[in-house]
Amino acid sequence: MIEAVVLSTVVIFVAELGDKSQLMAMTFATRYRARDVILGITAATLLVHLASVGIGYVIGAGFERYQGPIAVAAGIAFLGFALWTLRGDELTEEEEQRAQKATGSALLAVGIAFFLAELGDKTMLATITLAVREDWFGTWIGSTIGMVAADALAIAVGAVLGRKLPERVITYGAAAAFAIFGVLLIAEGLGWI
Repeated sequence: MIEAVVLSTVVIFVAELGDKSQLMAMTFATRYRARDVILGITAATLLVHLASVGIGYVIGAGFERYQGPIAVAAGIAFLGFALWTLRGDELTEEEEQRAQKATGSALLAVGIAFFLAELGDKTMLATITLAVREDWFGTWIGSTIGMVAADALAIAVGAVLGRKLPERVITYGAAAAFAIFGVLLIAEGLGWI
């Protein structure tokens, strides 16, 4: 379980670097207290990632005898996540307007916005991929920690630097990390390591 927590924390933290969730976190932090934004992110992440690990667990249990091909497929997925990261991720106009016009309870506004934004996002897909092979509970906890940590970092850096983040360095670093994980998974699935 500890291995799953550490692995999923690192992978999801990297996946979140430069993601639209970080942009939403910074936008919400200009309107609400950082604590409330982080609590809303945490609640939404716990729910989305619980569904993700559930899907991953069912897939992993159903195909337990095929761990080699699953590792290769997961590696290919991670290479796809690397390309997705290079493509970039921006808030849609609707998501940006939702974040700017949110009224009422900060926790509710942030939680709902993040829940909807994360459905089908690369971090959700990465969490499913991890849960196929790793302990579901450790993956759930680790993926939540990774996402909340990355978004909290965005809030802190955004408060200090405004919107002048070194996007290119973050994007290339995150894509490289995904590619490395992908190659390692493929090599493991093929029995090379």
